[in-house]
Amino acid sequence: MDHAFIQDTLGKLLKFLSLPFDAINVAEEDGGITRVDIVSNQASRIIGWHGETLNGLQNLVKSIVRAKEHMEKSPFIVIDVDGYCRMREDKVRKIAEQKADFVRRTGSRIALAPMSPYLRRIVHLHIANTPGMSDLATESVGEGDYRQIVLKLKNEKVRGARPPDAAQGEELSPVMAQDDGLENLDI
Repeated sequence: MDHAFIQDTLGKLLKFLSLPFDAINVAEEDGGITRVDIVSNQASRIIGWHGETLNGLQNLVKSIVRAKEHMEKSPFIVIDVDGYCRMREDKVRKIAEQKADFVRRTGSRIALAPMSPYLRRIVHLHIANTPGMSDLATESVGEGDYRQIVLKLKNEKVRGARPPDAAQGEELSPVMAQDDGLENLDI
């Protein structure tokens, strides 16, 4: 991906919106993620209310890069300022680990609060790539803004998580997590 084009495009957007910044750093990360870090002494203005301004900038840059490079789907670009996105990623990983412990203890499925495709991907990858969580599986359920991740044991049929009165092949409803710390995550 053309890092100079991303820097130039984001810089022009920030200037047009009168959002102050000192630098824009672009780097490739594992998993095909292009991370763009904005250095600014007024990070809260770029983040906006619950990250809305930052999300808007990210969507614009992704759309512009997709159109310029004639891509079939949007590139995986994450725009961050002052570690805001990294903090959200860490928080959602921690919550997934806590819910994984619940799944192991009870043998029940649990549904995390609805979240953005980006944060769902973070959870899916974290569960799949963490050696200590190889006994767990994730799946996304729901539609649109209500799409969420369900954590479950890979071998839940073997462990007897299915109630005795459930018919063969009948889908279980996930346990909805209450007060899981995601209410202030703006996902």
